Amino acid sequence: MVDTVIFDVGGVLARNGRHSDFARRFPEADAAVVVKILVGDYAQDGDHPWHRLERGEITLEENRRLNKIALAEAGIELPAPPAGGAPMIDWALNEPVASLVHDLKAAGVRLGVLTNNVAEFRESWRAMLPFDELFDDVVDSHEVGVRKLNPEIYQLALARLGAEPGRTAFLDDVPSNVTAAEGVGMLAVVVDEDPAPAVATVRRWAGLTD
Repeated sequence: MVDTVIFDVGGVLARNGRHSDFARRFPEADAAVVVKILVGDYAQDGDHPWHRLERGEITLEENRRLNKIALAEAGIELPAPPAGGAPMIDWALNEPVASLVHDLKAAGVRLGVLTNNVAEFRESWRAMLPFDELFDDVVDSHEVGVRKLNPEIYQLALARLGAEPGRTAFLDDVPSNVTAAEGVGMLAVVVDEDPAPAVATVRRWAGLTD
């Protein structure tokens, strides 16, 4: 039984923010090519611009400049950013996962967030939920200078929550991030576009019944 649950944001607490959503911005291009250009090899923690952006080393504007060059080399045009200062991602709450959060909170389970994210997205995704009320801690990669799948960021999240790895569940939409969490001893589950199986798994681990 777990007494701590840690959630990712994009693709978990939010329905969107998955890599596949990035590719949908380029309907005429090969999705795999677009994802590779925009986020690099996500099973690595390297020097790709997106990795550097998530570690807080460059700005979103600089990342966009580098993306435009890389996409142009592949014959793909980068769309203009949203007008009027609108967020690049219109975050949409993943209702089944949000319900799980509330049920866990009511049961006295410690809750955390561990997200690979960027400074320019922070205000928009935090508007989805009362994060400070629901979660005991939030680890945002750009703030701490480390990103998943570096073991250091999982260990930091555990330490800030005072949690034991073997009694902690972790939910993420990226399989390599889940594997890395398991590597530090956490129970971890991949959240697919249908979150129901992952939600059921965590409910079982936490001893909740429907």
